[in-house]
Amino acid sequence: MISFKSKSNYDFNDLLEIMDILRGENGCPWDREQTHESIRKNFIEEVYEAVEAIDLKDNTLLCEELGAVMLQCVYHADMAEEEGAFNIHDAVDGVCKKLISRHPHIFADVKADTSEQVLLNWDEIKKQEKGLSTYSDTIQQVAKSLPALMYAQKVQKKAKKAGFDWPDVSGAFDKIDEEKRELMEAVEGKGNCEEELGDLLFAVVNVARFLDIDSEEALTRASQKFVRRFTAMEGMADRPLDEMTLEEMDKLWNRAKRMEQV
Repeated sequence: MISFKSKSNYDFNDLLEIMDILRGENGCPWDREQTHESIRKNFIEEVYEAVEAIDLKDNTLLCEELGAVMLQCVYHADMAEEEGAFNIHDAVDGVCKKLISRHPHIFADVKADTSEQVLLNWDEIKKQEKGLSTYSDTIQQVAKSLPALMYAQKVQKKAKKAGFDWPDVSGAFDKIDEEKRELMEAVEGKGNCEEELGDLLFAVVNVARFLDIDSEEALTRASQKFVRRFTAMEGMADRPLDEMTLEEMDKLWNRAKRMEQV
């Protein structure tokens, strides 16, 4: 323990040893209690915090958050080793083998001069490795734990490879109109509102895909824009917002919107 505190720099092996200590017989009570399931959300949060550091172009923060993501990888691998399933070295071995096998244009004699060809090769090798023989197999392989918009967009891209797609974006726009009508009918008691809203969102994602826009990022930016304008609106108000009428707040909202566009 003392030797660890006296070090000025640590490496990956130190991280592995520290995790063994924390999870060991005389380790930290909290760390010893954790399971794959109990810290699942921590993994997701750390990845998103690393992504935010990328968006902010903050390399200091990115370095910190990549360390946090690495900790989660080591944490899960340590628990798996305790279960007799695998260890961190097995995980590293597996990803190295995957990189080598899926880059035959680098590590073998396959030719791939463009990024498009690289991705085609990657998909074909992945299908062979995982025994995916049908288009349905590839769609079902998309991780269901992804954020909903991202999941929808990936599913749609897989379906497109089978030719199940509109010729152009006009068909996707028409589908939005159709799903909107069905949602309005559901609101009037002629259907399932949740199901029809889901269909409408799925249709909107289809338009995003045709326009080569990441729907997850587009919605995030729209939400952030709302936060900025709401904050500006409240800053311009002469009294608390909950004491104002919707019409008064709408005027301030439009002022905040105009200020952004200047």
